[in-house]
Amino acid sequence: MIDHLSTYTTDYPKTHAFYQAAFETLGYSQQAEFVAHWNESFPTQRNCAFGPEGKPVFWIIETQTPATPRHIAFAASSRAAVDAFYQAGLAEGGHCNGKPGLRPVYHADYYGAFLIDPDGNNVEAVCHLPEN
Repeated sequence: MIDHLSTYTTDYPKTHAFYQAAFETLGYSQQAEFVAHWNESFPTQRNCAFGPEGKPVFWIIETQTPATPRHIAFAASSRAAVDAFYQAGLAEGGHCNGKPGLRPVYHADYYGAFLIDPDGNNVEAVCHLPEN
C-alpha cells in the first residue's frame, strides 16, 4: 500500500546518523542523497533515503521548521534485529520509549522496541515471528 514516506528534521546530520545506525541493524542502507534546489527559501535543503537495495522507502528531509511528531514502525526479521535496532538508536542519541519486549496486547508474538528519534518521532522496530 505505501510506496515511500518522509520525515522532516531541523538537525540533518544528527538525524541522518541516527537512522543510518538503526537501519543497518534491519538490513537497510542509504539509497539516495542529494541537495534539493526547488525550494527558493531553502536552496540547500538536504534529502536522503533509506531502504532495501534499489528501493528508497524512508526519506529524511531537512526543514527549517520542526514537524509534528509521528509514529512509524519498521519491520524486523528477528527479535535480535529489534534488540540491535534499539541499541543502535540509543547509541546515536535516541531515547527509550519502550524497551525491547513482547507486547501481547497486539498479539502473542508481537516483539517491539520503541525510541524517540532526534526530532521527537516515536520509531519502532517490530518482529511478528515466534521466538526461535
